[in-house]
Order: sequence, then C-alpha cells, then structure tokens
Amino acid sequence: MSELQIGKIVTAIYKTGKYIGEITEVRPQHYLVRVLAVLKHPMQGDLHNPKDADVLIFHERKALSFREQANIPLKMVKPFENEIPDYRESLKESLAKMKQELTETNSEWAEMSLRALESLEKDYKI
Repeated sequence: MSELQIGKIVTAIYKTGKYIGEITEVRPQHYLVRVLAVLKHPMQGDLHNPKDADVLIFHERKALSFREQANIPLKMVKPFENEIPDYRESLKESLAKMKQELTETNSEWAEMSLRALESLEKDYKI
C-alpha cells in the first residue's frame, strides 16, 4: 500500500501551503501529518480563483500551526531527509519570501494578499 509509515518525517502540501511534518496515522486515502515547520506559506484569497482579487470573499489564509494535524492526500506527501527547521523561524522565512514575491507582482490580488499577510503577521506575533 504505502511506503511511508507512522513516525516518518515528510513534506506535505495542504491547500496552497507546504509543510514539514511527521506522519501520525496512515489512512486509506490520507496521511495524518503533525506540522513541524512551514516551507511555503499558503496563498491568500479564494482557492477556487487563484490570484483573482475580484471574488466574493478574499480569504485570509493562515499557515497550519505548530503540531497541528491535517489529513493530507497520499500523493501530496513525500519523504523529507534534511534537518527540520524551527517552526517560528520557518514561518517567518516563508512569510518573508511570499511578501517579497507579492511586492514584485503588480496586481490588485498581490496588494490584497500583502494586506492579509500583514494582518496575519500580527496574529502570529512575529
């Protein structure tokens, strides 16, 4: 069935974020993954209309928190062999990287995303 077992350290893509985590349960269609670090902060806005500012609700999307568990589809989980970074540092770095990319993107969606990320930064207390 699956080569990944409970306790294995993996990367996991959840919605539009990417995380490092530990498999805590193997299910038929998913792995239950406990988040240990953030590799890529989730995109802001509507998941069904990516990079579109003209949507009914522009969602503020938080990264999964430290040790939060999420059901991740099997195909979105891969083994991770490197050292696991500190969660807060990885969150700060992923946020800074996304803000830099948005600053270089001239669009209403990018501006709205930057405002959402600034709000999230206050929530994260970083």
